[in-house]
Amino acid sequence: MSMFNIFGVSGSAISSQSQRLNVVASNLANADAVAGPDGQSYKARHVIFQSVPMGSQGSAGVKVKDIQESDAPGRRVHAPHHPSADAEGYVTHSNVNPVEEMVNMISASRSYQNNVEVMNTAKSLLLKTLQMGQ
Repeated sequence: MSMFNIFGVSGSAISSQSQRLNVVASNLANADAVAGPDGQSYKARHVIFQSVPMGSQGSAGVKVKDIQESDAPGRRVHAPHHPSADAEGYVTHSNVNPVEEMVNMISASRSYQNNVEVMNTAKSLLLKTLQMGQ
């Protein structure tokens, strides 16, 4: 594996974690959303990663394979005076768990930071190698 492949691996991981952070932000923004007029509430989304093995071009890394919706039921709250209440007086909220999403956000941001550090370390090692040849 060439030293320059490190940038490809870390770059793909940074891109994937950035997409994960966007999904987490969307989930957190809709954590208190209620069901719309069609009766469907917002469903939490989760990123599925896939490793990319080293191919003929020598590239390896990670990519986002899919973004899946959670099939957990929405939270039902008894609020008969709410305009979105159903015939039984329940309002269906999204199935987003804010605590779980905050943990996902911290994990994604730490992974992002670690990959930036890997790139910075590889860059400094390459620069020191070039300085040795002068």
